[in-house]
Amino acid sequence: MILETKHGRFDLDQGLDLSIPVRRGENSVEAFYIPHARMEPFCAGGFVGSVTEGGACNCENIHFNAHGNGTHTECVGHVSREAHYLLDSLHRHFFEAQIVSIAPIKQEDGDHLVLPHQIPNELPEALIIRTLPNSNEKKTKKYSGTNPVYLHPDTATKIREAGVKHLLIDQPSVDKEEDGGALAAHKNYWNYPTHPRLDATITELIYVSESIPDGFYLLNLMTPSMESDAVPSKPMIFAPIEE
Repeated sequence: MILETKHGRFDLDQGLDLSIPVRRGENSVEAFYIPHARMEPFCAGGFVGSVTEGGACNCENIHFNAHGNGTHTECVGHVSREAHYLLDSLHRHFFEAQIVSIAPIKQEDGDHLVLPHQIPNELPEALIIRTLPNSNEKKTKKYSGTNPVYLHPDTATKIREAGVKHLLIDQPSVDKEEDGGALAAHKNYWNYPTHPRLDATITELIYVSESIPDGFYLLNLMTPSMESDAVPSKPMIFAPIEE
């Protein structure tokens, strides 16, 4: 199926998946010491939700935390005192997007940061950051206690001021793993608490394959209808069809 927009034509049968699935067991990504997801048969009375255990059908309870078990999209409700849910923040799912590969800069304290000057001055509605070096290990990496790459708070401000409404990054968080609860990059990006951007999102723990070049894409940011500040998500991108 071909989608034609004012910015180009896109083959919707040629999507590129940027998501890391929420998987059962330890063969999955993990961050913030959050336990791996568990999928277990639902049981009630004589009913067992497992065909292999004698049930008529499979019916699982799923225990997971979006922030540490895979690709997830969050809204300002992640940092706000007030209740805000992604369900009420994301009303469109197709966006113009740009992929930018960035080698974070090592600081004197050993941290690796994405700094403001590494961000383009002009950006579309969505920005996808691929940090370097990049490898398949990001799909199953155990990030807890490793002090992963993060954004300088001023970088988040620059991204916001550039008009980006949907920020995607291949790290567990835009903030430092242990920052004393400051969450400065999150708050600067969402402009919280001064003038909260209720329609802006952050998507973390994506994976952008080496085979995908930097440049302009059409982004389809797919999320389930769940009442929470963050939910698992499936960002898909589509390259313009060359004429």
